[in-house]
Amino acid sequence: MTAPSTFADRLLALLSGFPAAPPLPDAVEALSPYQAEPARGLLAQFAQRYYADNEPRVALLGINPGRFGAGSTGVAFTDPAALQLRCGIANALPRRPELSSQFVYQLVDALGGPRAFYQHFYLGSLYPLVLVRAGRNYNYYDSRAVTRALWPAMQQALQQQVAAGLRRDVAVSLGRRNGEFFTKLNQELGLFERILVFDHPRFIMQYKRREAPDFAARYAAMLGELL
Repeated sequence: MTAPSTFADRLLALLSGFPAAPPLPDAVEALSPYQAEPARGLLAQFAQRYYADNEPRVALLGINPGRFGAGSTGVAFTDPAALQLRCGIANALPRRPELSSQFVYQLVDALGGPRAFYQHFYLGSLYPLVLVRAGRNYNYYDSRAVTRALWPAMQQALQQQVAAGLRRDVAVSLGRRNGEFFTKLNQELGLFERILVFDHPRFIMQYKRREAPDFAARYAAMLGELL
């Protein structure tokens, strides 16, 4: 008899099989980091280590992956250094630091470290593929035309992530602009009872770095109240 699938199994199937984007306007390209090595294998190791159960998790969803976080490792908001040093998954990827990852792991620490954090929380994105334009990171909301083109896929991604095993009483938007679109998606789909909106990790590290420990402590307290 086949063992019941876990959150890890469902997440891996979702991300590795997520469809390619249609041709996008404004010379934007969508790239999947989950279908080629080493990201595919690193994500599998991470998921089997931290998500191999069926506990419902609170979603913390960002915009779309960047090239040097999930675009490199396959793991949301986790650069190669954090993946090895914090999550215990060895890799030979270049150690280029990623600002969002640096803040996220301050938050992870404030909630007891990776094992405790990922037992209760899931990090992901409203749109799971990397978007680039002229070789630079791009956000799905940077162009109305791109947003419109990706909207059906964003609806699909959100529905599939919820079905994989997320709590529906609450979710968190990482990013205030992201939160506007997350709220609109939720109004259309009716997936979550409420959405909390946090500042984006990159915004904090780029513009309020001195206050980053305070942000991490405050957000950890808010997340801790959900457990």
